Amino acid sequence: QVKLVESGGGLVQSGVSLRLSCAASGRTVSEYSMGWFRQAPGEEREFVARISHGWSGVITLYADSVKGRFTISRDYAKNTMYLQMNSLKFEDTAVYYCAASNRDYPNGVDEYDYWGQGTQVTVSS
Repeated sequence: QVKLVESGGGLVQSGVSLRLSCAASGRTVSEYSMGWFRQAPGEEREFVARISHGWSGVITLYADSVKGRFTISRDYAKNTMYLQMNSLKFEDTAVYYCAASNRDYPNGVDEYDYWGQGTQVTVSS
């Protein structure tokens, strides 16, 4: 099974960029569909982005709230997934989690099998 460790969170001002990393060990990121989720205080964990392999290549999916600002990617040589977050907003404040799924196109929290411990992102307005 894969172990996931997030890093890169922090306290930033609105409008700036931040890149989160999700380092995998035990297995390779190429073996899974992978995603980013976030959870704000008092809120449910919500989907942010997903990266999968399709017959035509890499397929990405984004929540409407981050589309055009966030980019998900993975580096097979480093066995790491990333979330590039640009134009950060106050409402992006949350704990960000990376996750891996054995399904080709997982939907929702319940369809991911492995989770990291999370990294805090705080955006000041």
